[in-house]
Amino acid sequence: MDNYSYVANAEISYVDEMYQNYRKDPSSVDETWQKFFEGYNFSLQKYGEKGATNGGSTAAPSGNGVAATAASPATTVSEKEVRVHYLIHAYRSRGHLRSKTNPVRERKDRKPLLELSDFGLSDADLDAVFEAGNEIGIGAAPLRKIVETLKFIYEGAIGFEYMYIRKPEKLAWLRNKIEKESLAHALTLDEKKRILSKLNEAVVFENFLHTKYVGQKRFSLEGGETTIPALDKMITASAELGVEEVVIGMAHRGRLNVLANIMGKTYEQIFNEFEGNIKPDMTMGDGDVKYHMGYSSEVVTPKGQKINLKLMPNPSHLEAVDPVVLGFVRAKGDRLYGYDYKKVLPVLIHGDAAVAAQGIVYEIVQMSKLNGYQTGGTIHFVINNQVGFTTDFEDARSSIYCTDVAKIVDAPVMHVNGDDPEAVTFCMRLAAEYRQKFNEDIFIDMVCYRRHGHNESDEPKFTQPKLYNVISRHANPRELYNQKLIERGDVDAEIAKNMDREFRDMLQDRLNQVKQKPLPYSLQKMEKEWTELRKATKEDFDKSPDTSITQEVIDKVGKAITDIPADFKPLKQIEKLLKDRKEQFQDTKIVNWATAELLAYGSLLLEKKIVRFSGQDVQRGTFSHRHAVLKDAETNEPYYSLNHISDNQKRFRIYNSLLSEYGVLGFEYGYAMANPSALVIWEAQFGDFANGTQVMIDQFVTAGETKWQRQNGLVMLLPHGYEGQGPEHSSARLERFLGLCANNNIVVTNITTPANMFHALRRQLKWEFRKPLINMAPKSLLRHPLVVSDLKEFTNGRFQEVIDDANVDAKKVKRVLFCTGKVYYDLFEEQKTTKRNDVAIVRIEQLYPYPEKQMEAIFAKYKNAEYVWVQEEPYNMGAWGYILRRMYLMNNTQIEVISRDEASSPAVGYLKAHNEKQAELVKRSFADKIEKMNIR
Repeated sequence: MDNYSYVANAEISYVDEMYQNYRKDPSSVDETWQKFFEGYNFSLQKYGEKGATNGGSTAAPSGNGVAATAASPATTVSEKEVRVHYLIHAYRSRGHLRSKTNPVRERKDRKPLLELSDFGLSDADLDAVFEAGNEIGIGAAPLRKIVETLKFIYEGAIGFEYMYIRKPEKLAWLRNKIEKESLAHALTLDEKKRILSKLNEAVVFENFLHTKYVGQKRFSLEGGETTIPALDKMITASAELGVEEVVIGMAHRGRLNVLANIMGKTYEQIFNEFEGNIKPDMTMGDGDVKYHMGYSSEVVTPKGQKINLKLMPNPSHLEAVDPVVLGFVRAKGDRLYGYDYKKVLPVLIHGDAAVAAQGIVYEIVQMSKLNGYQTGGTIHFVINNQVGFTTDFEDARSSIYCTDVAKIVDAPVMHVNGDDPEAVTFCMRLAAEYRQKFNEDIFIDMVCYRRHGHNESDEPKFTQPKLYNVISRHANPRELYNQKLIERGDVDAEIAKNMDREFRDMLQDRLNQVKQKPLPYSLQKMEKEWTELRKATKEDFDKSPDTSITQEVIDKVGKAITDIPADFKPLKQIEKLLKDRKEQFQDTKIVNWATAELLAYGSLLLEKKIVRFSGQDVQRGTFSHRHAVLKDAETNEPYYSLNHISDNQKRFRIYNSLLSEYGVLGFEYGYAMANPSALVIWEAQFGDFANGTQVMIDQFVTAGETKWQRQNGLVMLLPHGYEGQGPEHSSARLERFLGLCANNNIVVTNITTPANMFHALRRQLKWEFRKPLINMAPKSLLRHPLVVSDLKEFTNGRFQEVIDDANVDAKKVKRVLFCTGKVYYDLFEEQKTTKRNDVAIVRIEQLYPYPEKQMEAIFAKYKNAEYVWVQEEPYNMGAWGYILRRMYLMNNTQIEVISRDEASSPAVGYLKAHNEKQAELVKRSFADKIEKMNIR
């Protein structure tokens, strides 16, 4: 007994103390112990003390060491009863380590410690009756029966991980589902037929492609065909529970099979893509490979419910589509479903290697419960084929499971054998119910295998010879389930026989290219709005549309952002801010950057447009300029000024994000992808922090339209400017964005006036098309005394792509300094100080699409002048390389450059060195002769 003293002594006394507390107040102990003590009391009442001691020779001692009698108020719990309780708890906590979830490998021994001897029990106790059986729903039962039940529940085809969940109601709900419903789980005849039918479809599809397109990449689902009945069950169950739309994000593995057998895309459409029979005018761009394309459909479930399905387009970058799906779903929930997120369900299909290793998964899981990003819960489905390209799972992660990220938000995980479709569909049903009840994430880890290599031309035996020898002899899930039905009896055997015939007929039909009828599809409200937009033309960028507002709108917004409730207690600094804002509207009629921004947002809200804004510290603004949300100095309660413009307006949605760039930008891109009538903005804390989301920029923001024919009006505000803040807080890497520009895919600006920023923001929704806007946002200019705009510029006007120099006489100008962004004000100060009226300073506010017409007018105006490009950035960065190419294309225009020297780092780290370089490049710009830069 010494080996179990921790159970027999220390823990028993603790349990006894809990029992005494329970007798006084049942709610004072955990729910599982409540049930245990209920059963124990019942035993005492029915059998007396001996019945409760499970064969023990004496009653357990009470807290004072004296044996208690059945009538004694100090009655204690039997020592072995407690040990059985711990055995049950251990199975709930660690039984998944023994579950038979791997169809092609023996599981590693993870030392689950579930033997009787681990709890001070032995075979001699197997026939003793324990009240602990009540805990698992079988009543008082012999230990033998309790162990058999625990093994059936926790060591079968499903490994349940859930005991780390800290909310009792979730824990109790899951336990009931797992321990009660799994025992009683029996499929109807129709459900069995549905599973086999879906397995048939999955196998037919793979056989069809394997036969017709030998050797072509298709990223086969073979080995994981149970994915198809799994998704089918999840969709059917969700529809029964009130879901009206399912949005799926997945990588390439099995994607074509999902398109055919879940989304309803016809074989003809798919093999047209294999054979390249897609007309160029249908893609309106460069297109993408067949296993990256998206699709929408409307299906009818077996019970007659209609449900809208969407498979999002995605790049090869694994898991990159995840935040896009979530943002898309949030937009649908906000507008189409009236904030009822139970009606739209995000489903993310992961690979095991990617879900464990890609940091974006951690980001989206952390986002899942945040006010600005919650979507009512995501169902995560892992197709776990145990190999990442050629890397075995033991080299792909440190954790036991690929899904261990789920534990950071207490999301339950079900590990399930992919060769057992009935177990898999049970998990999918449970997942659908959990999501709808608790509106939180849940993970299903379907352990299966990959029949071929990473793609069909790879030889997997190079890296996993032993595993692939097993796989080569292993029957597919359809064959196994077919055999299982036959072995069960006559009825199931007849089903299998008939459906086997249907399976062979279906395969032959596909090989004979028998036509399939595409599913009908009705456009949703926001999709109709997309169809009312058009593709942009080159001429659209010759002149911006009118984006002015009326004085009445200015007055309404101005009042909202200067007034606060009588009982609101602002900080002293906020009092001054509000006073300054009032002066801008009522006295000077000249506004700063922050006020212009708020005017843009407020005017759109009055037009009943959604304005959504997120990023790190955006409510206040990184540089404390925006103050879109005020906090009461005493209560900390927020006050959203822009929500108080009018009774008939949209609500301003502005969210401080978690410290993430990749996940948050992806989310906002997805939001803007769903809703063409929303102004969606992401602001980086500093522009160079966009480095952390380069995958999203390259794969979605700049290339989404040409690859997938998906327009997007996302705005990215990236603080940029050289002010001596060092290498990491100076540059938003303007050169990278300009290097990604082609085919009018994005708009890149570096704006210098509040009014122009106002018009740029409003233009996003005024255009008859949508383009991402990337703006090099100001930092020091936010408080620069010259960076202001007259209110007349808001009631009259539009965005100015190029701003000419209003302070010079064109006839006297000998040199034109072209620039963009903050450096203009440094040049202007020098021009003013030195009274150089022979030098004009021209600002290019929109770098791309290049304002060709406006620039032609500038060159015509200053046709005899010398042209110089001035930038703060090093020679090999900034806009210089882009401008040089553009000038050359425009009549071979010659232009010199003034910049910092070439550098590998964007900026120097010392303020003094920065100031010297800045002053030097300004002086050089006004020198009598422009010296060529010494670049080697």
